[in-house]
Amino acid sequence: MAKIRDIELGDFPLLLAPMEDVSDPPFRALCKQHGADLMYTEFISSEGLIRDAAKSVQKLDIFEYERPVGIQIFGSDIDSMIQATQLTEQANPDIIDINYGCPVKKVACKGAGAGILQDIPKMVAMTAEIVKATKLPVTVKTRLGWDDDTKYVVEVAERLQDVGIEGISIHGRTRKQMYKGVADWTLIAEIKNNPRMHIPVFGNGDIDTPEKAVEYKNTYGVDGIMIGRASIGYPWVFNEIKHFVKTGEHLDKPGVQERVDAALQHLEMSVKWKGETLGVVEMKRHYTNYFKGIGHFKEQRMKLVTSFDLQEVRDTLLKIKENASEYYFV
Repeated sequence: MAKIRDIELGDFPLLLAPMEDVSDPPFRALCKQHGADLMYTEFISSEGLIRDAAKSVQKLDIFEYERPVGIQIFGSDIDSMIQATQLTEQANPDIIDINYGCPVKKVACKGAGAGILQDIPKMVAMTAEIVKATKLPVTVKTRLGWDDDTKYVVEVAERLQDVGIEGISIHGRTRKQMYKGVADWTLIAEIKNNPRMHIPVFGNGDIDTPEKAVEYKNTYGVDGIMIGRASIGYPWVFNEIKHFVKTGEHLDKPGVQERVDAALQHLEMSVKWKGETLGVVEMKRHYTNYFKGIGHFKEQRMKLVTSFDLQEVRDTLLKIKENASEYYFV
């Protein structure tokens, strides 16, 4: 049983990765419905929270049905991160997570996210201060290192545990790799097998099929898996993996009608949470994934990604559902 303090996550939990502009409340609702055991919010800028920037503050929105849920923060200034931790605690999440993994230039080049991997003593000091600043359990998401010459994550994980973190998720790439190449889980396994480690260790990177999840579970011995890109437009991935881990059998893939229902639910929640204009626009990134692998679909896809009119998008989706028998999976 994997546990973060007293939060029980089950035998082999599946975590939803914090993804900018993806892991918002509407998307998290679908992932929860389809089997995610623990979810993290999009990352939130500590400076944005302190300045009371509307976009950062809105990301603190969490809902009872999501629990357990972690709010993830990032920043490069220790004092700002302490203040952000205190503001985040007021939103009453179950966990506060620190982002030491984001490779994006505008974050990393300011010494935040994966940028802090170039200054391990500061990373440890910042973590210690955040742990002291909150009563909630603190977890960390990070990468193997800045580049191939600085893969210090085995030692780093131990040091972070020593200053009080209660769970760690590791993406099996360096910052330099971004999302290219194959994720290397061997160092993640080394952390898990370190006899000094007693907190749960979650692996992240490249898990996109139930088979791969089982293979990595058996090969690397992690406590659970964090899933990111494979869940975009495909929240069913969580239950599919769980079912396969338990039974060795595959669940049926969702058909066209089921995909439309999920896309519609996602759209309605998105509009409710963000307002009509933004809700419609920000759903566009999801449609391609919801209807991936369906032949004879180009015209409908174009309608979905080019329309800015809520009713028109609804009508297009309902028409797809009505004519579901015309489409086929390639």
